[in-house]
Amino acid sequence: MGAGHAHKLYRHGHSPVHELPPHCKLAAVFCFVLVVVSTPREAVWAFGLYAVLLVAVAAAARIPAGFLLRRLLIEIPFVAFAVLMPFVVPGEQVQVLGLSLSVPGLWGAWNVLAKGTLGVAASVILASTTELRSLLLGMQRLKLPPMLVQIASFMIRYGDVITDEMRRMSIARRSRGFEARGVRHWGVLGKSAGALFIRSYERGERVHLAMVSRGYAGTMPVIDEVTATRAQWTYAATLPLTALAVCLLGWTL
Repeated sequence: MGAGHAHKLYRHGHSPVHELPPHCKLAAVFCFVLVVVSTPREAVWAFGLYAVLLVAVAAAARIPAGFLLRRLLIEIPFVAFAVLMPFVVPGEQVQVLGLSLSVPGLWGAWNVLAKGTLGVAASVILASTTELRSLLLGMQRLKLPPMLVQIASFMIRYGDVITDEMRRMSIARRSRGFEARGVRHWGVLGKSAGALFIRSYERGERVHLAMVSRGYAGTMPVIDEVTATRAQWTYAATLPLTALAVCLLGWTL
């Protein structure tokens, strides 16, 4: 898979969570999110326990609260959608601070916020403790479709290349005195976007030819064989199994 690739969400560390094999963490997070989504929205206490579980995992991974909270801001569009639900969903109405709100809308907003926030938090913890290269190796280990894994790999690797190309083009424009100040400059920006597309396409062709010349036949070789012991699987399963017990209580109580 080549050299390691750092990303902004990753926080370097040597905690027990960092050292877990990536496929164990991927499976644990997927099962945890599945359990959270399956929990009845009326079991408000259950979502509080899920949050406590994630806080415990973040503490074990030595992830600062501020770091985690800043990454959760990506959820803001979903929060805005949830805030509108009590006003647009039809059904029984209730007065809250002088506003007439829909009861089904309030439950729907709570459902979206609670489950969405927990899912995003679990994903942020995963990304904070696992390098992108390791995530790709974990996907391979879990037998995900090879083509999807390759597409994700190329997107990650050449996203930075294209971003760097955009930065150089922007510097070139500014060095010639250009600054986008209004609609009349959209034409220049459009031409720049077209040039970026052509350069990216040509770079992709060159990379593909180089890969084919080195024996690429549609699959990427696995250089590092990532394995996990029974103890590591047990440690990773603690989160989803505990959440499952909470979910079952939520359905029975």
